[in-house]
Amino acid sequence: MAWNEPGGGNRDPWSGGGRDQGPPDLEEVIRKLSDKFSALLGGRRGGGGGSSGSGGGSSSSGFAGIGLVVGAMAVIGWLIASIYIVDEGTRGVVLRFGRYLETTMPGPHLRIFPIDRVEIVNVEQRRFREVGYRSGGGGGGNRQPALRSVPKEALMLTQDENIVDVRLAVQYQINDPRSYLFNVFDPESVLVQVVESATRETIGKSTMDFVLTEGRSDIVANIKSLSQRILDNYPPGPLQLAGTLETKKKPDPAVDDGKDKKPPISANSGKGIGLQIITVVLQDAQPPEEVQDAFADAIKAREDEQRLKNEAEAYANEIIPRARGQAARRLQEAAAYKEQVIAQAQGEASRFAQLLGAYTKAPEVTRERLYLETVEAVLARTSKVLVDTRGTNNLLYLPLDRLFRPVEPVSGASVGTTATPAAEALPPTGQSPSSDGSAAATRLRDLNRSREVR
Repeated sequence: MAWNEPGGGNRDPWSGGGRDQGPPDLEEVIRKLSDKFSALLGGRRGGGGGSSGSGGGSSSSGFAGIGLVVGAMAVIGWLIASIYIVDEGTRGVVLRFGRYLETTMPGPHLRIFPIDRVEIVNVEQRRFREVGYRSGGGGGGNRQPALRSVPKEALMLTQDENIVDVRLAVQYQINDPRSYLFNVFDPESVLVQVVESATRETIGKSTMDFVLTEGRSDIVANIKSLSQRILDNYPPGPLQLAGTLETKKKPDPAVDDGKDKKPPISANSGKGIGLQIITVVLQDAQPPEEVQDAFADAIKAREDEQRLKNEAEAYANEIIPRARGQAARRLQEAAAYKEQVIAQAQGEASRFAQLLGAYTKAPEVTRERLYLETVEAVLARTSKVLVDTRGTNNLLYLPLDRLFRPVEPVSGASVGTTATPAAEALPPTGQSPSSDGSAAATRLRDLNRSREVR
């Protein structure tokens, strides 16, 4: 029967339904969806008739399109999940099946998802750890964090068997992400232990005075270099082989077959823990709290000793050159006096020899001349009073103010030509002489008695 003949139900081969047919039945829609899922899963509902076969072919082509779309979306999602970006200042450590593969630099990269995993490590961030103390909240004065001492880390023994409380602040950063992730379980804890060990070794080789005074910079430099050397040569931790952890075992001599055995492959990069120390700051170094007062007194006494030494050295530096100058001046004066005395003695000897010749030729004249020269030399240096004994006034008045006036010495060249100063006018009659006047008169009489009377 043709599709357009009467009784054909107005069905055409293109629409698959009647022209005047209403909306599809809900059960029919559910059945068709069930058939499509069955075809997608490899199954097919049984049904006879050529019309059913042609409908199944159309459903298979629709399912193929849906599969392509789903596959494309899956590929796009996989690509999105496989692309990762490493930021500036960080490194990406790629692990495949949990084992190290490579370290990637900043920028976009591709991995195999989901068998590859990426660990991002910040290599430019500067981290901070405390050794010997811990900083708490804002419990300190002036809103400063409160510091809590850790005696287990801080108390150390010096070379002279004293105990000192040392507190350090360590600043570091990661320089090898692979070693940082795989060589040790807790790199920061290892860093604290290494710095503590290096500090104990350095403090143990130094005296307490050196630690507390001028040795701080040297101690910090030694601690930093020794700690970094230990960190760079730190032995790796457990070994990872094919995703499993294995520990080193000593070979058993009983089962040793004598063949060379290769060591297991390690997941780490060798020695070191991947940390680099930037700075080490000695926050505080002081004796324990129990002896701080006594040690403060000892430091004060040492400072006083040093101050007194400095003052003594300054005084010595000031007085020694002065004393040396005075000694040199006195030596020069003594040498000059020596030359003067020798020359004077030689002159006196020469004069005496000449005088002896003159005395031999004219004794009287020479004797008189010597007497006059001697009297002239004596009287030139004393005050003189001339008294007229021939006068009728028996009362003697002495001008005491004139007698006690010092007389300038007269040079030898002018002795013979300069007249001796005469007595001033006597005081008026009626004035009584004082005791000083009688003393001066007595001294004058003694002087006259000592003269040789010709």
